[in-house]
Amino acid sequence: MTVTGEEHATGPAGPWWWDRRRSAVFDGSLALVSALECGAEGIPFARDAGIPLAVGIVFGLLAGSVLLIRRRWPIAVVLVAIAITPAEMGFLMGIVGLYTLAACELPRRILAALAGMSLVGTMVVTFVRVRQDMARGDLTLGDWFVPFAAITTSLGLTAPPILLGLYVGARRRLMESLRERADSLERELQLLAERAEERAEWARGEERTRIAREMHDVVAHRVSLMVVHAAALQAVARKDPEKAVRNAALVGDMGRQALTELREMLGVLRSGDGVVRRAARAQLAAIDVVAAKEASRVVEEEGPYLSGLDELVGQSAAAGMVVDLSVEGDVREYRPEIEQTAYRVVQEALTNVHKHAAGAKTYVRLAHRVSEIAMQVENEPPPEVGSASAVGLPSGGNGLVGMRERVAALGGVFVSGPTDAGGFRVSAVIPAA
Repeated sequence: MTVTGEEHATGPAGPWWWDRRRSAVFDGSLALVSALECGAEGIPFARDAGIPLAVGIVFGLLAGSVLLIRRRWPIAVVLVAIAITPAEMGFLMGIVGLYTLAACELPRRILAALAGMSLVGTMVVTFVRVRQDMARGDLTLGDWFVPFAAITTSLGLTAPPILLGLYVGARRRLMESLRERADSLERELQLLAERAEERAEWARGEERTRIAREMHDVVAHRVSLMVVHAAALQAVARKDPEKAVRNAALVGDMGRQALTELREMLGVLRSGDGVVRRAARAQLAAIDVVAAKEASRVVEEEGPYLSGLDELVGQSAAAGMVVDLSVEGDVREYRPEIEQTAYRVVQEALTNVHKHAAGAKTYVRLAHRVSEIAMQVENEPPPEVGSASAVGLPSGGNGLVGMRERVAALGGVFVSGPTDAGGFRVSAVIPAA
């Protein structure tokens, strides 16, 4: 279906080939006016041709009503207008037909051919009519007026509708292009919003997993030591009161340390939740991701460092574990996340020894190399089977998984497994850069 440049709806809502009922009413009105014009012009045509007036009027009415199909077949409308030009009919139909043809998306060679035929036809008819009027004496101007009148009349009836149609057609195509581009941008923005929401959800999931690892490390290690000391306290409470007092003091210190670390972590989460609530009110998922990253950064900055490794080993030794710590290479500082991961690996490995091999001698080795830092925690077989169950230490099975995730996130390598001697070994290598 051809389109003439008037605004059209997204889907047909009018009868037949019209997009809207208003367009159908408009074309019907034009066709009615054109039919009345051609019917009136059919009277002098019938007199000049020597045919009955009724035939000329009916012919004019039928010819003028062709304008009704201008949107569907504009070429047919222009051809009919050209055909009835010698009868001096269809001036309105010719003007509207040329406008419609120029506004349609048709090849320019077809427009040029039909416009040339209309121009020549109008020029010839005007030339003959003006010459006849001058011959009868109705016009007393010079001979120059005949070609002048023919040229100006033909150009006046042909050029303006074609130029207006070309302008309206170009504007309509531009508007359609802009509309399509706007729709495309809207779809892209919607897709980007969905992807941003997915990334935000992924970041929140990653942050929840990381915080769960932090909570596991803090709670598992401190509480494990507290349970070990509590079991020792129960065993020596009556035999050695002084040792019982020391064990009780250690349990209190470790409980306070665990509470302090948990309080700091919960404080970070509360501050992050405030940002998240403001982000939700603003409907900006990106702020949620930034809040999660900021919480992660604060936890890392306040997290443990390798400088506290001696204290960590001392706590295990105070709980009755024989721990041998050795450090190789030049001690230097690393990025906070690297030191925190190395510390947590050693901490979780010692916690596992408390749980599964209580009383076993443990070797902790830390090596500072040129481009990496390596750590290894290896314990000998426990002196008694079932010591872990004796102190009631449950195991959730998440410690090794958390260590592997931490090391892999920094591009390192993590290996764990039993030794040939019956003990257990945990090894990790983390790039220093």
